[in-house]
Amino acid sequence: MFVGVLRFSIDIPGARSLKDKRSVVRSLKERVQGRLKVSIAEVGALDHPQRATFGVAVVSNSSTVCDQLLSSVASMAGTLPDALMTDRATEIVSFGEGGSGVMGGIEQALDNDPYDDDEDE
Repeated sequence: MFVGVLRFSIDIPGARSLKDKRSVVRSLKERVQGRLKVSIAEVGALDHPQRATFGVAVVSNSSTVCDQLLSSVASMAGTLPDALMTDRATEIVSFGEGGSGVMGGIEQALDNDPYDDDEDE
């Protein structure tokens, strides 16, 4: 299983208010969700009328599919007539067969719990 994550930012030079920004943000989110099976949310610069940061996530059994979907989202954002993409970062993480062998997240935190009394027995 693979999880792909994309973070990108856009500048909306013509936006003079949060209402102007919301129309661009809503339009992009609806377009992405209507065409691609991904999750997308505005995650940053929420109070700035000329800037928006998005997070996109996708899960697949293929890293290639994750990469293609995230590239498609970035392409859609890059061709907006009223906004410019200013930043983009992508990461694809492999979770192994059924998620086994994943370390660094909650599994590692549980293995290194300093309050776990089972180690003293």
